[in-house]
Amino acid sequence: MTTFSFLVFAIVVALVFDFLNGFHDAANAIATVVSTRVLTPTRAVAWAALFNFIAAFVFGTAVAKTIGSGLIDIKVVDNHVILAGLVGAIVWDLITWWGGIPSSSSHALIGGYAGAAVAKAGISAVIPFGWFKTIVAIFLSPAIGMVLGFAIMTLINRLHRDSNPGRVNRRFKVLQLVSSGFYSLGHGTNDAQKTMGIITGLLYTNGCLDSFEVPYWVILVCHGAIAAGTFGGGWRIVRTMGQRITKLRPVGGFAAETAGAVTIIASSIGGIPVSTTHTITGAIVGVGATTRLSAVRWGVAGNIVWAWILTIPASAAVAMVTYYFEIAAGFLPS
Repeated sequence: MTTFSFLVFAIVVALVFDFLNGFHDAANAIATVVSTRVLTPTRAVAWAALFNFIAAFVFGTAVAKTIGSGLIDIKVVDNHVILAGLVGAIVWDLITWWGGIPSSSSHALIGGYAGAAVAKAGISAVIPFGWFKTIVAIFLSPAIGMVLGFAIMTLINRLHRDSNPGRVNRRFKVLQLVSSGFYSLGHGTNDAQKTMGIITGLLYTNGCLDSFEVPYWVILVCHGAIAAGTFGGGWRIVRTMGQRITKLRPVGGFAAETAGAVTIIASSIGGIPVSTTHTITGAIVGVGATTRLSAVRWGVAGNIVWAWILTIPASAAVAMVTYYFEIAAGFLPS
């Protein structure tokens, strides 16, 4: 395989991951708006996909730079590492999608990328500070989402304590369109940038770029791919996110989506690759807890947490095996 043909092949694989990211994480963006019956599933995914793509014109590329050059020493990265990392992420995404488990595509990607780099050069390939920010975000993003979800829902309840419940629900059915679009905007910018970082690293490693700057065409195709994946929709996970964790009304959907959006967009501006799945799950739990703690199905939430814990090591392990296979097969340019 020539260097050029590999470049094309690897970019296509990266965009497949981006598509699967949107497909897998569609539940994050639409589960609340579907479970509250504000939109039909088809209209919900179209609405979310639209805002996934609009995000290309709103935010920068700070997260892409963190993923591409802030987690792994760029000198270690080569074609084998990038392809193996993508395979690790894609395999784990497909496994968790099939099981209806809302795991993190983001952490599957960074886990796969790190696993392949470590397979090549050992633990020295890892940049400690970049990983410190990411690991802290793994724990903080769902917690912040939960606290914000709880706080927003509590505030809404107090402001509307003397209002007619039916009227409040009708009002928030309209507002939830805004909050779901806002959330999809954040989801699009944070998650699409992760694939941008991988593709830009690929172009830089192969001498197509003089510096690690994301080309505009990469921004557009990555947002297009994630939007297309979102439009495809991961219906298995929708049921878990929108129905099994806690029962939501439009007012709760608005609170959860707003809390998730604020957390994700703030992280994106700071260049921190958070998990949109973790964040919205935390927000939904926070909203459910305002009713009573028993309103949250903690067993389901516990299973989701186990999936989060396993995502990085599992995708890293798949990437390591893939890397060794690539080297043994010897069919890629290095």
